[in-house]
Amino acid sequence: MTTIRSTGSAAAASPRGALRDFVSRHALLLIFGLLVIVFAAVSPSFRTLDNLVNIVEQQSIVGVVACGMLLMIMLGGFDLSVGAVGAASSVLAAAAMGHYGIAAGVVAALLVGIAVGVANGVLVARVGINPFVATLGMQTLVTGLMYVATNATPVYGVPDSFTVVGLGRLGIVPVAALIYSCVALATWALLKFTVFGHHIFAVGGSEEATRLAGIKTHRVTILVYMLGGAAAALGGLILLGQTSIGQPSAATTWPLSAIAAVAVAGVPLTGGAGSIGAVVIGTLLLGTISNALNQFNVSPYWQPAITGLVILVAVGADTLQRRRRAA
Repeated sequence: MTTIRSTGSAAAASPRGALRDFVSRHALLLIFGLLVIVFAAVSPSFRTLDNLVNIVEQQSIVGVVACGMLLMIMLGGFDLSVGAVGAASSVLAAAAMGHYGIAAGVVAALLVGIAVGVANGVLVARVGINPFVATLGMQTLVTGLMYVATNATPVYGVPDSFTVVGLGRLGIVPVAALIYSCVALATWALLKFTVFGHHIFAVGGSEEATRLAGIKTHRVTILVYMLGGAAAALGGLILLGQTSIGQPSAATTWPLSAIAAVAVAGVPLTGGAGSIGAVVIGTLLLGTISNALNQFNVSPYWQPAITGLVILVAVGADTLQRRRRAA
């Protein structure tokens, strides 16, 4: 009899355990879906197709930057200079496009992002400077040089045809969202199918063990920061396509927005783990909350506080879940 009861109890507990495991693994997606349903039910203007497409379009820039930030956080670092890189890329691209055409502007912007990314990687990997100090210093340096070069004034001269990058649409799908999708898919493929992607996980998990295994950890770090800089430059190009102006003071919120999107996705800031799918959901989640607060006419003074509270709750809940699983 005892055996029969134990078997029945285990059988009854198994579905509950499977449900708990499912909720634990897909909590962010469930929260995002629930919020969309609630907001759509409460606000007719929120559930319009134009508004939903607008959320995706507006979050595309942060999403592109967050893809690069994910790689750096998985490595155990991050980059506070992505905003300065985005602004500098848009300014240089605007100047180059005005004199030499669109192609020259795009190449110049990407080269700026790659150069700053490589410099950050060298400072972190070769010189041994803490990522916070290295990227904060680089952010200040890039911003200062940009202000000196432009006298802190906007740069005009972007061809009208380039606005398709930021404002164009294929049917109802924004071009910016398509670019974001391509970057996200490329990041997913890099992490899942390439040796370099596996090295990122390994270095983030234990740099010393990875080095002893014969992997050139310095090279991995430099390449990751280079990709992060390129993603920031691409974000700057999308921003330029939306505004048609190279604005030196733009993109100041990008670093914290990208880090928040990665953190809300449950990616540990200590490195060694991460999922691009969760980052995409985290990016859209933050954009959905911001849009809903505007729809509900919430004071702009309250919006940062509410968004910060959501971030703390999401990250705190994920941390508690990780501790329970580890226990």
